[in-house]
Amino acid sequence: MKFNATARSVQGSSASRRLRRAGRVPAIVYGGTAAPLNIELDHNEIYHALRKEEFHASILQMQLDGKEQPVLLRSVQWHAYKPQVLHVDFQRVDANQALHTKVPLHFINGENSPAVKLGGAMISHVLTELEVTCLPSALPQFIEVDLANLLPGASVHLADIKLPKGVTYVAHGGDANPLLASAVVKGGGAAAADEGDAGEEAAPAA
Repeated sequence: MKFNATARSVQGSSASRRLRRAGRVPAIVYGGTAAPLNIELDHNEIYHALRKEEFHASILQMQLDGKEQPVLLRSVQWHAYKPQVLHVDFQRVDANQALHTKVPLHFINGENSPAVKLGGAMISHVLTELEVTCLPSALPQFIEVDLANLLPGASVHLADIKLPKGVTYVAHGGDANPLLASAVVKGGGAAAADEGDAGEEAAPAA
């Protein structure tokens, strides 16, 4: 995806407030060997871009001063109660340097699984994204989790799926095989329900 940016020479909270009143968003680009660069964005453009999943999980092409530069979205600051973007951070991308980022999980075929069709189970998506490391060229927009063979009371862990080539999961707390989803049988009789719904409300598979 592409987005437009303009170099920003004036900094400070007062300057940022003036930008926002003018429909602009202050932002910064950092990383690599170059110094951090202050930029500004059109609010409407960046607001609608941020509503798209791929903008959060793919290499972006920043158009600045007539040139394109690959960057990765790192963080977004939103207004506390208004649909307003206050600030955005981007990281420069080096084709030869591994990225450390989060990739969304896409669960498929849950409605056709034995767990749902035969067992009447509810599928709980315990994780919605995975933290991974990979080269920019290997970064997937999402990681697919096929639930077609999921049985009532069963669960799907990371070891049950195949990560895209060149992508490595970044484990936290020693958990190298996290629970991704479980088929919770109504009435709480499933072992998977005890294994870890992670406090999330069970929802039908998408």
